Amino acid sequence: MTSPTTAARPAPKIFFITGVSSGFGRAFAQVFLAAGHTVVGSVRKPDDDEQFEELADGTSGRALTRVLDVTDDDAVLATVADVEESVGPIDVVIANAGYGHEGVVEESPMSELRAQFDVNVYGAVATLKAALPYMRRRRRGHLMAVTSMGGLITVPGLAYYQGSKFALEGILDTLAKEVRSFGIAVTAIAPGSFRTDWAGRSMVRADRSITDYDTLMEPVRRNRLAASGNQLGNPEKAAEAVLSILDTPTPPVHLLLGSDALRLVTAGRDAVDAEIEQWSQLTRSTDFPEGAQIA
Repeated sequence: MTSPTTAARPAPKIFFITGVSSGFGRAFAQVFLAAGHTVVGSVRKPDDDEQFEELADGTSGRALTRVLDVTDDDAVLATVADVEESVGPIDVVIANAGYGHEGVVEESPMSELRAQFDVNVYGAVATLKAALPYMRRRRRGHLMAVTSMGGLITVPGLAYYQGSKFALEGILDTLAKEVRSFGIAVTAIAPGSFRTDWAGRSMVRADRSITDYDTLMEPVRRNRLAASGNQLGNPEKAAEAVLSILDTPTPPVHLLLGSDALRLVTAGRDAVDAEIEQWSQLTRSTDFPEGAQIA
C-alpha cells in the first residue's frame, strides 16, 4: 500500500540549472538531487566541474555538469540541445547564473553596465529561449530565473544590478503571458538577503572616486561587507520553497523569498502606489478626450 508520504512525492524531473558552482545554484542542485531528481548544472570553469560532481555520491549519476559561458548564445543553444538528446527532456530550467555590481551610477563605467546585462539579462533569456521550443512542443515545462528583490525595489549603489533584475522581471512577466496556453509555467525567483557569495566574490565593486558620494556610499559598502555570511536567508530553504511550487496548478509568476524581501518590496510598492495616486489627476490630464483606451 502506498503511504501518504510516498504518494505526495513528485515524479522525478530533469532540471537544467546555470551557475551551480556556488550560491543558490549549488543549493538548488543539492536539494533537488536529495529529492530524487536529475540535475544538469552548468559551470563557467572546468575546475568547477569536479566540485559539482562530488554531489553525485549516492545519486546514481543524477548529477551532471556542462561547462558553459551563458553569454555565448550559440553555446547555450548547443548545450540545451545536448542535454535534451543525451539526458532527456528538460522539465525545469533555472537561469541562475549572475553576479552583482555595486557602485553609484556616476562612478560606474558604462562597460560594467553592459557586462552586467550581458550575464544577468541576456544570458538568462538565452537560456530560457533555448529550452522553450522543446517545452512548447511537449506542451509542458517550467521556466525559471533568479532575479532579486532588487528587481522590484531599489536602493542607492546598486543601480546596474537592480536595472538588470528589473529588466529580467519584466521579460519573465511578459513571457509568462505568452506561453501560458502551451502548458508552460514561468517563475521569477526574487530572493532577499541570503547566505550566498553575492556580496562577496560574486560582487563587482566600482572604484570610489567622487567624494560627494562618501556620506552615502561608505556606510553602505561597509555594512554590506560586514553582513556577508550573516544574512537572514537560508539557501537550502529557498531551494525547498522552489521545489514546493513545481506541481501546483498555478505556480507564481513572481516568487519572493525571505521575510526581508516581503517587507521591503511591500513597502516599496506601497510608496510607488501612493505616488501614482498623488499625481493621478495630472496623469489623466494628458489624454485626448475622444481617444481609445487600450485593453
